Amino acid sequence: MRVWLLTNTTYGSWLPGDPRGSVTSVRDARPGDPPAAVRVEHDIPGEPYEDAIPGLEASARERLTGPPLYLDREKAGVVLAQFRETAGYRGWALRAAAVMSNHFHLVVQVPGNPDPGKVLADFKAYGTRVLNRRYGRPPSATWWTDNGSKRKLTDEAAVAAGVRYVLVKQPNPLALWSPDEGEPGAWVGEPGA
Repeated sequence: MRVWLLTNTTYGSWLPGDPRGSVTSVRDARPGDPPAAVRVEHDIPGEPYEDAIPGLEASARERLTGPPLYLDREKAGVVLAQFRETAGYRGWALRAAAVMSNHFHLVVQVPGNPDPGKVLADFKAYGTRVLNRRYGRPPSATWWTDNGSKRKLTDEAAVAAGVRYVLVKQPNPLALWSPDEGEPGAWVGEPGA
């Protein structure tokens, strides 16, 4: 069994070079970096985030094929319900989920050792399908950014920390879920609502 903390943003809502920091594989040298042909990439777990890169952000914004997308409370609830259904159908154990206006976090336990990119892609694909059916296809043709973060949680302490991060540390969650919270285990809105 493997446990993953999966994160993905909505389309166009958090671009490479964003002042909040970003996870990229940009290979330009920053002031203070030692001379090297390639500096340390910032798309590897444990590496620091990229600082603001205004030119990169402007370039990414120019390449958008539609406006940035943000979820409201209703859409977050729809996506959360689909994530739970997807996990159940696949035989995965969803340990925690949080959906915010511009991203989601999932802690999911999967049997065997599947590619975490495939696990995240399944959640996004089924989430897209339900959003498209209910609200129509967005101008960008996608609700989500490419790739996403896939962090392996290696032991129960890491899993507990991941679950806490998802359920307690998110500002302004629109939808939260934990199997430990009531029957059937879901609530939409602020924690405890």
